[in-house]
Amino acid sequence: MAPDHSVPHHARPSGRGRSGRAARGVARLLAAAGLALDTYVHARLAGRYDGVTATISQGLLFRIEAALAALAAVLVLVWRRPAGDTFAWLVATGGLALLLLYTYVDIGAPGPLPDMYEPGWSADKKLAALAQAVAVLATVFLLLTRTRGPVRQRR
Repeated sequence: MAPDHSVPHHARPSGRGRSGRAARGVARLLAAAGLALDTYVHARLAGRYDGVTATISQGLLFRIEAALAALAAVLVLVWRRPAGDTFAWLVATGGLALLLLYTYVDIGAPGPLPDMYEPGWSADKKLAALAQAVAVLATVFLLLTRTRGPVRQRR
């Protein structure tokens, strides 16, 4: 198939070229920084929430979030594959969605999860929300501008 020349090369969001690579590098750093900050906040607060329990404690859930965010930060920086970027997006988006849900909706204690409703906005919650939002935006950019390798011809 012939390349599409209807859109000028400089207008294509391919992420190729020096400026595209630089922008993707900055996005990777922002995503990793947001995820690392999310890791720090959740790991630091986990002990405070060990007493909020059902079958599973909120402290354990915070530790799981911290571990997933740490893994996602490493993947975004080191592995640099769409699967790693997607994992990082899922961790950041899921964390932010749950933070907002438990801030604005009292859903009680669903199944084995504790009641984590906390309507206030502490400094730690604001920091985690900001970090997750930055990671979401950066990973969306990475996923939308990912470059594809050369097309392989079938024989």
